[in-house]
Amino acid sequence: MKAIMLMFDSLNRHMLPPYGCDWVHAPNFKRLAEKTVTFDRAFVGSMPCMPARRELHTGRYNFLHRSWGPIEPFDDSMPEILKRNGVWSHLASDHYHYWEEGGCNYHTRYKTWEISRGQEGDPWIGDLDSSIPNTNPHRKGEWAYQDSINRKYMQELEKVPQAKTTAMGIEFMRKNAKHDKWFLQIETFDPHEPYFTPEQFKKLYKHDFSKITNDWPDYKPVDNPELTRHYQMTNAALISMCDHFLGKILDEMDRLDLWKDTMLIVNTDHGFLLGEHDWWGKCRMPFYNEIANTPLFIWDPRSGIRGQRRHSLVQTIDLPATILEYFGLPLPKDMQGKPLRETIVSDKPVRKAGLFGLHGTHVNCTDGHHVYMRAPVNPSNQPLSEYTLMPTHMRRTFDVEELHKIECLQEPFTFTKGCKTMKITGGRPWVAEDQLKTMLFDIDKDPGQKNLINDPDCEEKMIKLLVQCMKDNDSPKEQFIRLGLEKYI
Repeated sequence: MKAIMLMFDSLNRHMLPPYGCDWVHAPNFKRLAEKTVTFDRAFVGSMPCMPARRELHTGRYNFLHRSWGPIEPFDDSMPEILKRNGVWSHLASDHYHYWEEGGCNYHTRYKTWEISRGQEGDPWIGDLDSSIPNTNPHRKGEWAYQDSINRKYMQELEKVPQAKTTAMGIEFMRKNAKHDKWFLQIETFDPHEPYFTPEQFKKLYKHDFSKITNDWPDYKPVDNPELTRHYQMTNAALISMCDHFLGKILDEMDRLDLWKDTMLIVNTDHGFLLGEHDWWGKCRMPFYNEIANTPLFIWDPRSGIRGQRRHSLVQTIDLPATILEYFGLPLPKDMQGKPLRETIVSDKPVRKAGLFGLHGTHVNCTDGHHVYMRAPVNPSNQPLSEYTLMPTHMRRTFDVEELHKIECLQEPFTFTKGCKTMKITGGRPWVAEDQLKTMLFDIDKDPGQKNLINDPDCEEKMIKLLVQCMKDNDSPKEQFIRLGLEKYI
């Protein structure tokens, strides 16, 4: 048995033909849907990049206890479990957050790994030429300048990080097609912003890309409709590049005859707002379905089902459980995700409801028919703490002032394997508190989430589901207080 996960970053389902988009050029995603089962109610869990990847390792929500951070010492890691049980796990990636402090120990969980440099502001090429133009002049500082430097060295298609990452994955497939018991994760940062693509993909669209230089959206409310249209087109061009390299993976599956014994999962960590709900970005706004309801495609050679759709509610936490079950390995007791084998076969549900969110913002709950966004009840958004043994943020450790706020060693949670954690108080989310309000949507009748509903009975039902999911996750008591749910503790 073999398995391949092809993972994109910030891939929008509403920009893909299998999910109803009729203008983005992505024929290989249509081809993928013909070869796999397409999931209509796949939802994120913890947001954004590294919290989502922690879920891909552990199969449990982490955003109630922790923001962006590494794998904790007590975490169960799916690729590490595989390698300890004779299944070769290999990562080929250009996702540069893996080589920052906040993601520093994810890639080392695989038996082998390889990387391609240069995405976004990755501190890659040292070139002091001050004449290099800023490709996104609305952005200032070293991060944007480094991105401009990086682009100078990837003008040809074969030199872009996604091309190199795909080539590394294909090389692994070719070397090991005749061998058994391996898991390959091919993971690209695309189509995450900035939307840098070679000209051949821009030519697929009737749009003057030269009129506006920007291809790197800010995370803020829309203030320029013309710029919104430009971002949509630059994102579409980058999705077409992703589609191009997806086609290369599918071609290789065909050429090597891997469909007979190789699971294929194509997924993403979350979506992105391209002007919908008058927002650009993610993290600084409510997690509408454009962000939270993600594309997911799975081929399981044991059932051989293809070209069908599934409507059961599934989440990111289910993917590591699915992979471990596929290789015949028991699930760790702390894993909340469920194997999707029977869901693929018969649309068998694996949960009544699921949580999703980002540390310190809404705690969201969905049953697949409604989405309930529960906001904090006071302007300070407190109490809020980080529980960790690995005190790092995205690109640095916690600073000294933050570490002065270590309140105590927290008694073990059910999933920390007897370990106490640092409780670091006063955590601050990425979103402004005044952007958070409690909202309820009927996503069956209103999939675009354009109309709030006022239904006390429905809200009470969703509160009970949310509370039960929080308790199942052994949520800190302070999260119930922050959300005004003390009576349910």
